[in-house]
Amino acid sequence: MRKQFITTACLIGLTAFTMKMTAASTNEQILQPKTFTLSAGTKINYLLFLPADYRSGSTNQWPLILFLHGAGERGSNVWKAVTHGPSKYIADHPDFPFILVVPQCPEKERWSNERLLGLLDEVTRNCQVDATRVYLTGLSMGGYGTWNLGTTYPEKFAAIAPMCGGGEAISVLLTSYDGRSAEIKSLPVWAFHGAKDPVVPIAESERMVKIMKDIGCKEVEFTVYPEAQHNCWTESYNNPKLYEWFLKHQRQPAK
Repeated sequence: MRKQFITTACLIGLTAFTMKMTAASTNEQILQPKTFTLSAGTKINYLLFLPADYRSGSTNQWPLILFLHGAGERGSNVWKAVTHGPSKYIADHPDFPFILVVPQCPEKERWSNERLLGLLDEVTRNCQVDATRVYLTGLSMGGYGTWNLGTTYPEKFAAIAPMCGGGEAISVLLTSYDGRSAEIKSLPVWAFHGAKDPVVPIAESERMVKIMKDIGCKEVEFTVYPEAQHNCWTESYNNPKLYEWFLKHQRQPAK
């Protein structure tokens, strides 16, 4: 019996290891590791996915998704940044119609709006991006980053989808009062949270959803998974309706 138990445990471990290696191999096949250096000399490691029909020099333009990972994926190994998120969906859907940009936040740091906007400008300059269809999403720490970046610079994004994150209501109010009321009111939001989240309380998302509605945001959706804990992102990023929702939205560039 003991021998059988050990054999079974070894098989389970081998299967898990094989699945992990297969996932890593798949990511390396569909994502390109890149480095961008800001004018101040700060380097940003990121991963880039280009659609199967992307052709450099073509007149075609593609929508873009900027994905922000959680605190556990910070560091210097850029492949950690795709432990979760849309890249899992791409592996099973090779016809994914978006450019995907996945930056990695350095160890012990938080998402910086300045760095993210610098990276976004870099990719937009060098890739054939449809500037009217740039989308933002992230989970946990990246959910906070999504709320912060999206509500501080609503004119940059056609829609945002923060997951199990939160933010500061005052930042939303300040944006709505500083001459960009129309931009933030027209920013579509689809937030996600697990009702039993022990890491980031659901009240964090509830507060942000409420303030967006209070200022008159025209489209705010909030999906709550009644039995989910912190991981509400797997089901969300595996749902094709999320990507269909993104593509329904378009924002004209600020003049």
